[in-house]
Amino acid sequence: MEERGAEQRSLFRRWPAGVSVVVAEVDGRRAGLTVSSLTSLSLEPRLVGISIAREASLHELLRSAGEWGASILSGEQAHLAQHFARGVPPLVLWNGIAVRDDDPRLLRDAVGWVTARTVDELPTGDHTFFVGELLTIEEGTAETSLAYVHRGYQAL
Repeated sequence: MEERGAEQRSLFRRWPAGVSVVVAEVDGRRAGLTVSSLTSLSLEPRLVGISIAREASLHELLRSAGEWGASILSGEQAHLAQHFARGVPPLVLWNGIAVRDDDPRLLRDAVGWVTARTVDELPTGDHTFFVGELLTIEEGTAETSLAYVHRGYQAL
């Protein structure tokens, strides 16, 4: 089983994936996580999906929040992808992180932003696939997008 998991990780690291930071907040507790699974699912109704490991600190907060935001990172935001990919303690997770004034779940200077309301949760192995109905969608002004490929971040 472990070998198959290693093969799967190895192969999919060679396939570029967009990078975003997903954030949920409940009762003043805000958590964020770098994800490469944000995907458009449907135009009518407007649905997106994300896959979150059950062991991730964001998982239970996301389930409780009901709504979440995703910032699609620009090519210049690899440092944010790295920050939210590490297990940064909650007390310092947001130190020095520029968020939007209108919604602190959204990071400044991104390629774009979505907010969504969770409408379904599907257990998928060691992850949960969250289906979200889009509440807002907005394009930013960044010139490049961030992708994860070959174990590193690349500006495209």
